[in-house]
Amino acid sequence: MRTIRRPAVLRSGIALCCLGSMVAACTMGPDFKRPDVISPAQFGAEPQDVAGTTYGGPVDVAWWKQFNDPELNYLIDRLAVQNIDLQRGMQRIAEARSQTRIAAAQGLPSLNWAGSYTRTHQSETGFISLVQPRNGAPNEYDFFQNTLGASWDLDLFGQIRRAVEAQHAAQEAAAEARHGLALSTIATLVDSYMQLRGVQDQIAITERHMAVSDHDLALVQSRFGNGAATTLDLAQARTEQANTASALPTLRNSESALINAIGLLLDEPPRSLAQELARRDGTMPIIVPAAPIGVPSALARRRPDIREAEAKLHMATAGVGVAIAAFYPDITLTGQMGTQTLSAANFFSLPSRQFATGPTLSVPLFEGGRLRGTLALRRAEQKDAALAYHQTVTTAWNEVDNALTAYAQSQKRLVQTRIAWQESRKAVEVAQQRYREGAVNFLQVDTAEAAALAAEATFSANRIQIATAFVSLYRALGGGWEYPAFSEDKSSKSEG
Repeated sequence: MRTIRRPAVLRSGIALCCLGSMVAACTMGPDFKRPDVISPAQFGAEPQDVAGTTYGGPVDVAWWKQFNDPELNYLIDRLAVQNIDLQRGMQRIAEARSQTRIAAAQGLPSLNWAGSYTRTHQSETGFISLVQPRNGAPNEYDFFQNTLGASWDLDLFGQIRRAVEAQHAAQEAAAEARHGLALSTIATLVDSYMQLRGVQDQIAITERHMAVSDHDLALVQSRFGNGAATTLDLAQARTEQANTASALPTLRNSESALINAIGLLLDEPPRSLAQELARRDGTMPIIVPAAPIGVPSALARRRPDIREAEAKLHMATAGVGVAIAAFYPDITLTGQMGTQTLSAANFFSLPSRQFATGPTLSVPLFEGGRLRGTLALRRAEQKDAALAYHQTVTTAWNEVDNALTAYAQSQKRLVQTRIAWQESRKAVEVAQQRYREGAVNFLQVDTAEAAALAAEATFSANRIQIATAFVSLYRALGGGWEYPAFSEDKSSKSEG
């Protein structure tokens, strides 16, 4: 009988395996399709009369290098290695990869081995006393067992496959989230650096005007001693000197805060970058000659937040498939083989062998509405993810348009603020000359110098506005995260 049953069992197992292979192609739920994105023909109107904007050429992945600032380039390279948010983003990618491996393992056969030894002494007055013992049967014996077990969920309707698909999408979303972090931290660092250089330039401007106001005060005091200046002239000169000096504490506080903000991005303690980022001659950012912004159709494939939203939509779509597959039957193949014996000497003998195999069919009959509720939840999550994707794309178009407008208008303001600054300097020279000649009182000198200080500060601030508008433009375009120093491979090696 034994020689007849074994082939029958094997044939049954082979038949079930074939059935599982045939049905494995049946995966329930909707297949994900990348949403269609209707791109505008161009990013707003092309202002041909405005310098600094070009619509040709691909987006520069190392756009900050256009400022030609070696210190800034060095900080960006350090950012890729030292920033804590980017390191945490790498860990979230590692978590997602592990979750993918866990989900994929559910669809693979599992194999386990167990071995045991038991020394048993039967009670002579317990339940065993109710049974007539065999003559010579001992009350004390050894029991050896060796079992190799295997099981395999055939995943007939693709519940596991959809779960793996969802985890792959979650992994993509984690990677895109880190790309978004890279883009954000790069833009934040460059923006803070430009503001720092702008504040330092404002400090230099204020110090130059303080020197002028000190000279003016000395001149008025000399003229006052000679009777050529009035008490009002002296008071106005002292007021101008005090007002100019009063701006310095606020500017130095802003300088310190910006240095610390850059240090925080690099995981450095407060004030540790004070010497490295101290003001130097020629540290004002140059005006970027051109900003290539690429074509609108490439925006959806470049911006990390759009790519992340797409991955989350993919994950939600796969989740619907998992919920649908839960309504259908599932078959798990199980089997075990090994040996059982009361004597260690017979542990590997043929008579000690034992095996069992067969399928387990699981059919959901009544779940109290749990399956339908889960399906409704997953479908709602899919619709929400689709709306989030649409909203992200719309937001991206608006951000690019606003950034382009701001960048173009800042270019226009630069021309006028430069003219205002140059003319104000001429006015100061004329007012000082006329005051020395005695043709006007010091009030006109004071007014001209105050206007010149404001005009130069405005011109300096406008240069920084152009730089920060350039940063905002590339943040909106999604450029920078592709820079090799920020790749996952480089980050993994640096952490290791």
